[in-house]
Amino acid sequence: MRTTIRIDDELYREVKARAARSGRTVAAVLEDAVRRGLNPPEQPAAGRYRVQPTGSGGLRPGVDLSSNAAVAEAMDEGVSVDALR
Repeated sequence: MRTTIRIDDELYREVKARAARSGRTVAAVLEDAVRRGLNPPEQPAAGRYRVQPTGSGGLRPGVDLSSNAAVAEAMDEGVSVDALR
């Protein structure tokens, strides 16, 4: 199908140069670009990741992590992290 479109002069120069480099027609380059724009490749869903613990630290014994009050109390004790290890 033949049609007329208006595009920016600089964009046309880029399309024309790409067509020349690839040995294709301007129409073929534009057609491919429109197809890619209308049907972009699907992005794979971001996978889940797991944080790996490092060092010799870990959870502090005796602190119930399911209790906000227990965690807040442990944080307010003023004991340095290094002393807890």
